[in-house]
Amino acid sequence: MADRKLGCLSIFLFVALCASVFINLVLVLAAFQRFGGVMREEEPISRFREIIIQRGSRGISDKIAVIMLRGLISSSIPGNVSDSMVDDMRAALQQAREDDRVKAIVLEIDSPGGEVTASDQIYNAVVKARARKPVVVYMDSLAASGGYYVSCGGKFLMANDTTITGSIGVIIQTLNYEQLFNKVGLASVVFKSGKFKDMLNGARPVTPEERELVQSFIMKTYDKFLGIVAKERNLPADLLRNTIADGRILSGKDALDNKLVDGLGQLEDAFAKAKQLGSAPEAKVVKYGPPFSLSRFFRMFGQADSKIELQLPKQLVPQLETGRAYFLPSYYAP
Repeated sequence: MADRKLGCLSIFLFVALCASVFINLVLVLAAFQRFGGVMREEEPISRFREIIIQRGSRGISDKIAVIMLRGLISSSIPGNVSDSMVDDMRAALQQAREDDRVKAIVLEIDSPGGEVTASDQIYNAVVKARARKPVVVYMDSLAASGGYYVSCGGKFLMANDTTITGSIGVIIQTLNYEQLFNKVGLASVVFKSGKFKDMLNGARPVTPEERELVQSFIMKTYDKFLGIVAKERNLPADLLRNTIADGRILSGKDALDNKLVDGLGQLEDAFAKAKQLGSAPEAKVVKYGPPFSLSRFFRMFGQADSKIELQLPKQLVPQLETGRAYFLPSYYAP
């Protein structure tokens, strides 16, 4: 019996020793990586690891970088390497832009859109990358509203026949619960410094002045969106305003017919187009993914014993925040 207990203890100590060695090895490697980054400040910082999805010719260092934008565009969504998914996108585009071996970028978008400012920030990062090397935008199932806004930053826009795109417009929503308050005997008490300070307060009706002010903001933001589409697609703003820029969604084929995209195809066709525009026919195609991190590693073990729940993805039914402006199709507003 004593020998058996001693054997179990020996196994436990051996496993603990192996785990300790592994963790210390990871920490040492991370320290060397940080030290190497300090010693080689002239080299671009690689915050994302590269996953090969299409091999190139031997001896050729040229690369096509694939960056994915999926789900709701929001500065409130945490990123993999930064504080938000918006910062992640900007960092990924910067990494591809500064890597001389990357000859072109494929931005794969599957997004219904999202916050106005967040969409504009990513669009500007795409334009900045386009100034250095070709950016091919591939629209997956959905690239509508803010997703299309971001797409306009690319050099060549490609969609699938069945892609949902367009939805050029702006939306702000609020919830009025005044009648509910009246039924349960509740009242909202507000102290404010100005008549517009509690604008969009759901406990009371919207005044005509407030409605006019919000609508004016909406139209100014819409004009900016419209101006970007007109400039990037070389289309008259008035023509867009009076036809397809009324919030309607379009299929990929309809978008091509209306000159909102440059071509139709599959993702592999976008890779081929990027190689052509980047003059790198033998380049390999790499996808940017999150780097290895100890926090993610330990989180994976921590979730192993957690209960399993079936939930709808939050991105499918985004909860719009009152007072925020969004580039979203109307059917995404609950």
